[in-house]
Amino acid sequence: MTHPAVFCVTGKKKSGKTTTTVGLVRELVSRGFVVATAKHGHHFELDREGKDSYRHRYEGGAVATVLSGPEGYAVVGTWPTGEETLDVLVSRYLSHADIVIAEGHKSSGYPRFEVYRRAAHREALYGSADAGDGEYLAVVTDVLDLVAEVPVIDANDPQRFGIMADIVETRLEKAE
Repeated sequence: MTHPAVFCVTGKKKSGKTTTTVGLVRELVSRGFVVATAKHGHHFELDREGKDSYRHRYEGGAVATVLSGPEGYAVVGTWPTGEETLDVLVSRYLSHADIVIAEGHKSSGYPRFEVYRRAAHREALYGSADAGDGEYLAVVTDVLDLVAEVPVIDANDPQRFGIMADIVETRLEKAE
């Protein structure tokens, strides 16, 4: 089985990462790709007190629980040695996809799109010490005069997700 191509959607808090991730995923799925996502977050919990999965973990002490049913599945658990890398998450849980779009994970080293809105933050991550390690593919922004060595995509352009998907497809073609 081949490893799926991974692309990140990064940006500071409240910049529009989730909206951008959803739009890009929708566009890629409409083009026939099997797309999975990974979301990096802080202080979240999927299972609720009183539910069986919660009891398995917190009363029984299970390190991980897979919730499954006809509608889908989820994996909840505790990191045995600290948070896993995006590489490990993709290979362990998302290897059946053609493409993984990871929201966040700016330190992963994967190619990325940054979402930057001036109303949310004074400066972009692009070009800063906090930019992360991955190659920038484009910056999706409302600051159209942003100076960048990558494409600057208008965050208000209704075609922005198609433009991003074109960049992803071009990258996939080069990898073949």
